[in-house]
Amino acid sequence: MGLVVATTVGLVIWIVLWATGEKAMVAFLITTVVIIIGATARILAPYLPGRE
Repeated sequence: MGLVVATTVGLVIWIVLWATGEKAMVAFLITTVVIIIGATARILAPYLPGRE
């Protein structure tokens, strides 16, 4: 679920930045960073202390 939220938020950020005149590549890179952070959190979640 968290990865879906990260992807949705990233795409919303991309559309908003692109619509306000920011270059499409910059907006895409920000979106990519948000998605990569979400995927990394999803992968690392089972290994965090306190999780059984």
